[in-house]
Amino acid sequence: MSSEPPPASSTAEDLSAAAASISKKQLKKDARKAEKAANRQPQQTQPQDGAGEDPHAGNYGDVPVEETQSKAISGRSWTTVGDLGEDAAGRPVLVRGAAQAIRPVSKRMAFVVLRQGMSTVQCVLVASADAGVSTQMVRFATSLSKESIVDVEGVVSLPKEPLKATTQQVEIQVRKLYCINRAIPTLPINLEDAARSEAEFERAEQSGEKLVRVGQDTRLNYRAIDLRTPANQAIFRIQCQVENKFREFFLSKNFVGIHSPKLISGSSEGGAAVFKLQYNGQPACLAQSPQLYKQMAICGGFDRVFEVGPVFRAENSNTHRHLCEFVGLDAEMEIKEHYFEVCDIIDGLFVAIFKHLNENCKKELDTINRQYPFEPLKYLEKTLKLTYEEGIQMLKEAGTEIEPMGDLNTEAEKKLGRLVKEKYGTEFFILYRYPLAVRPFYTMPCYDDPAYSNSFDVFIRGEEIISGAQRIHTPELLTKRATECGIDASTIASYIESFSYGAPPHGGFGVGLERVVMLFCALNNIRKTSLFPRDPQRLVP
Repeated sequence: MSSEPPPASSTAEDLSAAAASISKKQLKKDARKAEKAANRQPQQTQPQDGAGEDPHAGNYGDVPVEETQSKAISGRSWTTVGDLGEDAAGRPVLVRGAAQAIRPVSKRMAFVVLRQGMSTVQCVLVASADAGVSTQMVRFATSLSKESIVDVEGVVSLPKEPLKATTQQVEIQVRKLYCINRAIPTLPINLEDAARSEAEFERAEQSGEKLVRVGQDTRLNYRAIDLRTPANQAIFRIQCQVENKFREFFLSKNFVGIHSPKLISGSSEGGAAVFKLQYNGQPACLAQSPQLYKQMAICGGFDRVFEVGPVFRAENSNTHRHLCEFVGLDAEMEIKEHYFEVCDIIDGLFVAIFKHLNENCKKELDTINRQYPFEPLKYLEKTLKLTYEEGIQMLKEAGTEIEPMGDLNTEAEKKLGRLVKEKYGTEFFILYRYPLAVRPFYTMPCYDDPAYSNSFDVFIRGEEIISGAQRIHTPELLTKRATECGIDASTIASYIESFSYGAPPHGGFGVGLERVVMLFCALNNIRKTSLFPRDPQRLVP
């Protein structure tokens, strides 16, 4: 059987010839188009237009995620942006940071401001074959989204004019630029808007310019971005210093650091403001303070103890100074003769903290001051002490009436703070000998008048930051006072029992870390000094 195809008809042959003729014409036409395109192609691949193959393509680009999965240790030396000064001029450096600002100047030049913590540096890209920087690399830099994480290799140089937009007064002449992680093109809040001061808004309003104001709730909703502002970076560095100084001071005074449980069977302060939960089928709550356990540690033979830890308050207080969870700085100590021994410790502690911050944290304080202006705290080398009655008398003379034997409300505290500042020249003072009725059940009554107590509060800028007192150290009086304050003594039986084994007279205090920072820096809201605040309305992020 033949494998050749059957002969086609004459009609089919004619159609085939016509198709071939059309195809040849089309081919000639396409060839002419291709020739014209080829003539244009060299112009399109010139380096100045940034198209075509780039001989310096290895000097920039997006780094694949697998390259960041701890594949190897290169041994490269990394430079901290904050360390870049004039002495680094001419030196090659490798830095990593966030692209805070990107400014194209031309196809051949661009600026990238790199931020690392509180420090920023200007990086300069100029297309040059000698530097290994192509126009494609410049274009890559300008395509980066703000806040993308980038690695920059380059040479430090000195600018011709002082730089206003960066903390560092040097530039990096970029040789290599790699994007480690791109931020989304449009962020939910603009960092520049979030960093504006009230004075900037006032100037803009006067000139008719409209600026975006980032509200508190919006800031907290996107806290991971908000924390990047210079002021927030400074606030939490100040907070770290306060905590460290607290520890250092107490260790220098022979205190022992402890950690007490936060899951307890009964409320530590009395009242209903506790977060209740089930603990393996038993009713329990989160500790309102380490109070009971600090005292039990004293009973356990520790003369002096301190603790830094979380404190929980289920109070529906939507105020500028209350949180449902905060960091407590607590101390308890044996008293030899008088509870003023505790006051003296507080005096030494806070004067040491204030001095340390003023002398060693000027950069951070200046940074906070630029967005949230404040006057330096006024304090005395020897802290002023006034009795509760003296404070009440000052308020009465100024026209403010206080409920007899009652506690001071927020307005009374602020007014007393102003009066004390005017009369004594200090914004930090101790008010002692409070009425027993307004203090916790474990507070020791005064020896000469049981209506008053051996207790005190400490104030900064007219707001209370510390409550402290001599504690009751006998089980009989403790039981009596707990019952009088409406506390079921059976829920704190182990606490009361510990005093029946022999307990020395003792006293102590507690202070909120966030409140100390807020008031030292005269900030208007405690949420500014809490990393991720927990108030009655907020549980995320």
